[in-house]
Amino acid sequence: MKKFVPFLALVVLLSCKKESTSVIEIPPYEAVNEDLTSYREISTLNLGGTGAAEITDFDPSTSRLFAVNNGSTNKIDVIEFSNPASIRVVASISMAPYGGYVNSVAVSNGRVAAAIESINKQDNGKVAIFDTKTLAEIKVVQVGALPDMITYTPDGKFILTANEGEPNDTYTVDPEGSISIISTEDYSVKTINFTSWEGAYTVLAGKGMRVFGVGRNFAKDIEPEYITVSKDSKTAWVTLQENNAVAKIDIQNKSIVDILPLGFKNYTLPNNRIDPSDKDNKIDFTSTYQNIFGMYQPDGVSNIRLNGVNYLITANEGDAREYAGFSEVRRASLVVMDPVAFPDRVNLRTDALLGRLNITTTLGDLDGDGDYDQLYSFGARSFSIWNAETGKQVFDSGNELDYKAKDLNVYDDARSDDKSVEPEAAVTGWVGKTPIAIIGMERADAFAIYDISDPSKPLFIKMFATGDAPEGILFIPASKSPIGQSLIVVSSENDGNIKVYKANKI
Repeated sequence: MKKFVPFLALVVLLSCKKESTSVIEIPPYEAVNEDLTSYREISTLNLGGTGAAEITDFDPSTSRLFAVNNGSTNKIDVIEFSNPASIRVVASISMAPYGGYVNSVAVSNGRVAAAIESINKQDNGKVAIFDTKTLAEIKVVQVGALPDMITYTPDGKFILTANEGEPNDTYTVDPEGSISIISTEDYSVKTINFTSWEGAYTVLAGKGMRVFGVGRNFAKDIEPEYITVSKDSKTAWVTLQENNAVAKIDIQNKSIVDILPLGFKNYTLPNNRIDPSDKDNKIDFTSTYQNIFGMYQPDGVSNIRLNGVNYLITANEGDAREYAGFSEVRRASLVVMDPVAFPDRVNLRTDALLGRLNITTTLGDLDGDGDYDQLYSFGARSFSIWNAETGKQVFDSGNELDYKAKDLNVYDDARSDDKSVEPEAAVTGWVGKTPIAIIGMERADAFAIYDISDPSKPLFIKMFATGDAPEGILFIPASKSPIGQSLIVVSSENDGNIKVYKANKI
């Protein structure tokens, strides 16, 4: 016997069927809403002196925090974190058997992975994986030279390292920069380099990517710095700091699918103006200088998906190649400025104006006549938001971090000639229904929180003082927190302090 479906029911059925074939994105809202302005320090733990607190990650299954400690000895400190207001070291994992400095840690599914450079930094490094409860070694694998950052994919199936491949001081040995992708199923490793992108050099350079060094070798001159992985675990983005670009990685196919040059920041524009001198006896971001630019050169990077679009948030720290065998750094007072581009060049070369500004000698001589038509400094003294697919800049904070640091009385004028507040870390997360970005500033000793609900117009919330030279910023969302509230963990490499911050519920 045939069954007949009423017309209205049929329409509803067809509607449901249609909806089941489409993807409805639900932002990862947190159940707990908190006052973003109310974060306050609730505990401090000192792990030693310089280098004793660099990067941390949290294991919800054991309520333990794992902290890189390269102070007196190279180790990972294991910190009891069930009560964030009273934290303490309960154990340590020695890194001595595995090589040199440990540069980064990452936690997933009850396992902590450490990125460890070789005693000879130009040799291949290692990743060591340990059980977060027993601290027993699980596996040790070889990766590329100088693994500087490590992360798990959100699904826990892969571990990725950014292998910086720095040269030795005489620049006679320069390993390739690379990315290692480790399967957590069998701990097989695939290390990929940038050789196949050599043919794209001219196009990439024209868009603001830098490939330079002794002999200019594309694969060797690429220096991967930091990694962020999409929520679906399919794509990674890697900052190439010295190169002023970001690489896009297809994780499943273990291949580099794109390189996104970041271009340059024009310091002539009113909202971008900088204080370029540490010898002018003032903090002033109002002076106008023509033909002065910044290279974005991000260190930390994070990603977030908003309204169906993937965005990258970068902390535009800046970095230079400065070795005995090759150095690109020079004071602006020591270079010859083009008389047309800089008609007031004699005055500009004084210490109170542009003379102290550190610039690169690899850019700026546009016509090849031996003088500089433009000056390019390191970093952009800001954070930026980019479309992760196209590389197009959606937002840059201009000089706002400088101004806010000055207002908080944490701006260090002694860094004006170099990289200013030096944005180091960029972290994203959700507090209630609000997507946020946290920007750590190594030379201002502070972090800032922004509401990024509208990626093109982030809203500054507040800046908070930290320990000396914050290297790592960790955001623990309320859903993974041992107290059911979001926490911000800041590790500072100059004083060895780990500080924990908590907000008030609304």
